[in-house]
This record gives sequence, C-alpha cells and structure tokens, in this order.
Amino acid sequence: MENKCIIINQNITMSNDKPIVIIAGPCVIESEQHVLMLATSLKKIISEFKMPFIFKTSYDKANRSSFCSYRGPGVDDGLKILAEVKRRLNLPIITDVHTEIQVPKVARVVDFLQIPAFLSRQTDLIKACAYTGKPINIKKGQFLAPDDIFNVVKKAENFGCKKLSITERGVSFGYHNLIVDFRGIEIMKQTGYPIIFDATHSVQIPGGYGTYSGGNREFVLPLSKAASAIGISALFLEVHENPDSALSDGANSLNLECFRKLLKYIKDIDNLVKRKL
Repeated sequence: MENKCIIINQNITMSNDKPIVIIAGPCVIESEQHVLMLATSLKKIISEFKMPFIFKTSYDKANRSSFCSYRGPGVDDGLKILAEVKRRLNLPIITDVHTEIQVPKVARVVDFLQIPAFLSRQTDLIKACAYTGKPINIKKGQFLAPDDIFNVVKKAENFGCKKLSITERGVSFGYHNLIVDFRGIEIMKQTGYPIIFDATHSVQIPGGYGTYSGGNREFVLPLSKAASAIGISALFLEVHENPDSALSDGANSLNLECFRKLLKYIKDIDNLVKRKL
C-alpha cells in the first residue's frame, strides 16, 4: 500500500515513511497563561531535537468520568486561547471536536481537526469535518478492532476527505484497563493513511478511581519505543509541567524532563527505521 501524505503546513508533512511528528500538549486548557507557558516550553524542547511539532489541547473534555470533573473553558473561550497560541508562537494546532455545530468555528482557528475515540463512528461528525477541507485525525475507538477502521475511512472518503490520519490509543481489555495490540498499527497501515500512536492515553485506566481515571505513565516510554520501531507518522503525548496537579489526565501525562528524555529515544529509533522503509 502506497503511503499517503497530509500536509499540515509548509514545514510539516505527515506520512508513515517521513520523519516522525510530535503532537504534544496538556489534556485540557487550564488557563491562557498555562497553555502559553506550556506551549512555549514544549516548542523549545522539541526544537532542540529538530522535530516537527503540532500543539494539542482541548477546550472541552466532554467525556469526563464525572459530571463534576473539570471540562475546560468551552468552545468560544477555548478557541480565543488557541488563536493566541498560534499568533504568539506560530504553532500548528490540533483539537477535539464533539458536535457538528462546533466544526465550522473550530476549523477557522485550528489546523487539524480531531474526532475523539468515543465518536469515531459518528457519521454526521465525520461528514461535517470532511466538508471543512481541513486535515482530520480520527482516534480509533477503544471498542473497535483494527480492521473496523476501514469502514470509518470509507465514510470520510465518501464525504471527500483526502487528508486523513488514524490514531491508535489502546483497546478495552476487561474493566478499567486498556492494552495496545501492535499488530493493529500494521493492519491500519493498509489504509495507506498516516498512523499516529497516542502513547499517553494508551496507559490510561478509564474510570479506574470511580469518579476519575487513573494511569500508568511509567509505560509511556516503552510503548512509544515499540510504536516508533514499527514506523508511524506521529507520536501523540499529553505533557504537563506538574502532572500530579493537572486538572485532567495527570496520571497518564509526562512531565517536561521525561518528555525531553523520551524524544531522544524516539528520534534515534525513527531515524533508524525510516532509513529502511
């Protein structure tokens, strides 16, 4: 299968046979000041390794375990903050969209639309995203087998989407647990589209603590190494300067020093693998 490309901007092209792209940021917007601080820190670290960088965060975490959990500032205030990140730091941005009505206004601000895993089969949402002409990243649902994604891809293509990527983020494995079957990455590569590995959500323990999710961040590095050794287009990572105080997904987020150490391994592995593809 020929590898297809997504051009994000003049500096970033995503494909399974091109240098790996880093997609990183906090799970959710906590404040404008926090997002700008973290985006600045991540840009500086990633520039040390000369790796392509897309900033990620969410204006609304619509599927939190509890109704009282922090969700974010909402779409309007969140988009103002993301626009400020773009203006000040000149970074491409990816963020989640949850409903069709949100899509047009989000597409005016961000470079890359993301469909969350729980919504990966929502036909009308895929249609709305496809009609924007923006690149779309669809996270494979935890409840889907790897080859189930072929029908999702056909939906997107049917609505005219040619700029598509697929993200692996673990599969439901009993209660409160996820597991990564690395065969799935190779199976999904048969679509030809760029494959992203979400290393931090793959170590999540969904709803594991009743009103909130847990995680095993110590496994982020080994899983990232394994995915990179297969050959992927991008690595997706949630990063926070103090994960234990993060307002969402802290248990599976990396701190900045661990993030820097991880990049060194990933760049070396990616350079080796891509020379042989």
